Amino acid sequence: REPGDAARIAREALAAGFGTIISVGGDGTLNEVVNGFFRVESGNAVPVNPEAVLGVVPRGTGGDFRRTLGIPRDLKGAVEILKRGKVRTIDTGMLEYVNHRDRPSVRFFLNITSFGVGGEVDERVNRSSKLLGGKISFFRAALAATLVYRNKPVRLKVDGEKEWEGKIYNVAVANGQYFGGGMWVAPAAELDDGVFDIVIMGDFSFFDSLFGGTKIYRGRHLGHPKVHVLRGKRVEAFSRERVLLDVDGEQPGRLPATISILPGSVRIRAGG
Repeated sequence: REPGDAARIAREALAAGFGTIISVGGDGTLNEVVNGFFRVESGNAVPVNPEAVLGVVPRGTGGDFRRTLGIPRDLKGAVEILKRGKVRTIDTGMLEYVNHRDRPSVRFFLNITSFGVGGEVDERVNRSSKLLGGKISFFRAALAATLVYRNKPVRLKVDGEKEWEGKIYNVAVANGQYFGGGMWVAPAAELDDGVFDIVIMGDFSFFDSLFGGTKIYRGRHLGHPKVHVLRGKRVEAFSRERVLLDVDGEQPGRLPATISILPGSVRIRAGG
């Protein structure tokens, strides 16, 4: 879905002169809030208030972005970071994609945008009743998606030069290091180095996804022969098939997509 009330409230508060915005919730809430930090003018991202500081109190189930930031899960520790944590200036991702109405759209993110099986999982979670709770709904959706998913042909262009083409299980365009509830997908990614780590999980078999999936929690999947890592500031992704996006647990649309980095564009309270 498109960013909603949290993005609107953050944008209005920043425009009114508020210097600190605090996101209380999970990675999805944080994604909505950071979308309020920018507006788009003539195709360019413009900060609403470049001097504003973003604070994070993680209260969701996943808590992936807080791991890279060094923010503890417990409320007392997170509040301590708000009071005494250092302010870091970090990069933001800008995603241009096709939304569910088949229209071009723009979304911002601090952590990771991926496409492939992750988008399929999100779609299944969003269709489910969630009566059994978020964690169980996610697990059931992930299992079902893995069983039926068929790798999709994708062509990537990085910084207008480097190209990669083949079938993919999933591709993570990473500013942060973790996604999917603790998967250490991009161990070398830095929030302030001005480039994405692009982790391509290629033509995985079911066996690859089953056993490679356990290694990803320890960041040991990068040695797999079907995993490729690129680095760059701009990623263009195309496919002749329907390939769904995953942006911090949200499924906003599909490829084709262009993902660009905005260096040093958000100030945020972080741990040591």
